[in-house]
Amino acid sequence: MANEDDTNQRLRAAVHYTTGRMCLDIGRSQGREFSAQAIAAIAETTFRQCDVFAKDLEAFARHAKRSTVTSDDVKLLARRSTALAKFIQRKNELLMKEPKHLRKSTGKDNKDQDSNAAPDL
Repeated sequence: MANEDDTNQRLRAAVHYTTGRMCLDIGRSQGREFSAQAIAAIAETTFRQCDVFAKDLEAFARHAKRSTVTSDDVKLLARRSTALAKFIQRKNELLMKEPKHLRKSTGKDNKDQDSNAAPDL
C-alpha cells in the first residue's frame, strides 16, 4: 500500500511539473502568466481526468474480454470530443502505415495477441 501511495505521489508530482512547464511555455508565447494556484488546479484536474480515462479504458478492454487496451478502446474513449477523436484516428492511421519493424514491440511474440493493440500515441 505504501508503495502504491508513493507511486501515486510521484505520478501526481510529474503531472504537476509537466503542467507547470507547459503553462510557462504557453505563458511566454501568449504574454500571460499563470499563478501557482492555477497551475496546481490544472494539474489536479488533469491527474483526476487521466485516472478516469485509465479506468474507462480498462473497463472497455475488460468488456471486450481482453487484457490489453487497444486503439479502438482509445477511440471509444474520445468519442465525445470530435477534435480529439479525429486527431486519434489520424495518428492511429499514420502509425499503422509504419513498417512493422519500426513499431515498438511489447516483447511478446504471441499469435493470439490482438493485432489492433494501441501503439504509442
